[in-house]
Amino acid sequence: MNGSTIIPIAILVIIFASVTTIVASYFKLQRHRADAAALAEYRKLAERVTEQQGEMSAQLAELGERVKAVEKLLQSVG
Repeated sequence: MNGSTIIPIAILVIIFASVTTIVASYFKLQRHRADAAALAEYRKLAERVTEQQGEMSAQLAELGERVKAVEKLLQSVG
């Protein structure tokens, strides 16, 4: 191989490597976007669960107060 055939081969190798790198970067970016979307969905779910836990705590506190009132009523009757 002489110098005139090495240059086009080197150029083709550089172009192929560039295209391969671009394609790999594109798919990595797409995967990152999908992960970010899933993470946002998990964040919304966590916020909703936290809100529901607060509501359940309030309901349990109210139920505890009602039970105490019923116990007082039963003690006063008995």
